[in-house]
Amino acid sequence: MPATEDSDLPPGLALAWGLPAKTTKLGRKPSQSIEQIVGAAVELADADGFGALSMPKIAQRLGLTANAIYRYVRSRDELLVLVAEAAWGPAPDLAPGTEDWRDAANVWTRAMIDRCDVHPWLCDLPVRGAPVTPNLLDWAEAILEALTGAGLTPTEALGCAFVLDGYARQIGGIRRDLRYSTATPTQSDTVTRFLLPRLRERGHSVLASMMDGDDYTDDVVEDDVAFGLDRILDGIGVLVTAKRAAES
Repeated sequence: MPATEDSDLPPGLALAWGLPAKTTKLGRKPSQSIEQIVGAAVELADADGFGALSMPKIAQRLGLTANAIYRYVRSRDELLVLVAEAAWGPAPDLAPGTEDWRDAANVWTRAMIDRCDVHPWLCDLPVRGAPVTPNLLDWAEAILEALTGAGLTPTEALGCAFVLDGYARQIGGIRRDLRYSTATPTQSDTVTRFLLPRLRERGHSVLASMMDGDDYTDDVVEDDVAFGLDRILDGIGVLVTAKRAAES
């Protein structure tokens, strides 16, 4: 494999692939490892959210000085690449070779939602282009293999993967926000009583009927997730069917 200077690569990429960190900092031997730094960052984000991911706070958690943490990672951008790689973790096993692309896509998307439930701050991480780190590339290859196996071109499969990825992040973000909502059942009932007559006055009969029947809720239950995901998969299915028909 040809050598590449770390300075030519985006922040965090070399470290994510297990290459040793290069630093110009001098001094005693480091007391921590990259894995310990990343682990502390993930724990901090799990406890206090994405906004807590600052270099000084991570350093404090590990008993380091604010400057000492830069012996391990060169910037917050570099750290975010590493925590994303760690938090998403290994890709789900989609049983390569399965003929049912729909089951594979369903498992893949739900695995993303599950990771967002475990690490809610993943929904806040900025997406900076296509995956380039090991775990994230494994996630991408898994869904692309399933969709190209169904007859889609790689470009079509990638477009469908983006839609599934976006749905998973959206559901994860909504569930996270509702989980930490300060609203109580009593407050929700009060809001309903306040809104019902106003909805009727404005002629919003559908919304009024739903709210009066407790169908207009803040919860994102399993049926909601399944309904939305099934509609996306139905759309992909139309494309798969059209491709197969064109080839026959």
